Formats: sequence, structure tokens, C-alpha cells
Amino acid sequence: MIRGAVDSEDPDRLYTVTGGRSRVVDENVFDMVTLIVSESEPSPGMQSEHAKILRMCHRPLAVVEIASYLGLPVSVVKILLCDLLDMGKITARHPQVVRADTRLPEPEMLKKVLVALQNL
Repeated sequence: MIRGAVDSEDPDRLYTVTGGRSRVVDENVFDMVTLIVSESEPSPGMQSEHAKILRMCHRPLAVVEIASYLGLPVSVVKILLCDLLDMGKITARHPQVVRADTRLPEPEMLKKVLVALQNL
């Protein structure tokens, strides 16, 4: 069986990366689809994982995407994101919730739009 990056993570490294923290203070700050955008460049001497997140989030990325790119568990990434949010280095945008009575476009129309975009 092939083990993925997360499965083979060194627990001591994860402990160091998070400063010994195992969870965020407020679980409602980030969910897996919260979009993260960097507001500044990495600072000299900044933890490497923080710097990587800032570099990759020039365009909005979901928390789960960041975890995937870094090869870290989502729980660890949430702790790192809390650090960056506290420093004012990122903004978190929660996706819009679609109301039940909102009429969405027909699937056929979405397919036509997708084909048109692919043809560009």
C-alpha cells in the first residue's frame, strides 16, 4: 500500500509546526471551503509554512486546497491560518450560502457556458 504525505507525516514535525497546539480556539473561524487570500508578502524569519501559505494565496484558495498543496492535515492548516489571521496577513472569505428559494441556472445552460469558456 502506498502511503500519502499526510499518513507519513512525522508527529514531532506537526507538533513543532503548530507550536504544540492541537486545535484552533474558535472552530467557527474556518471551515474546509473558507477562501483564504494573502494580504501581504512573507516577512523575513517567518515560519516556512506561513510563508508558503502567503505565497500560494495571492488568489483565493479554499482551506482544503491549501492543506492538499502543503501535504498537511486540515486541522494543522487551520492552526497556521489562525496565526496568519491574527497577524493580519490573510483575509478569510466564507462562501455565499444559497437560499432554498433561489432559482439556480438550468444545468443545460451551465454546460453551454462551460463549453464556451473552454473554446476561448
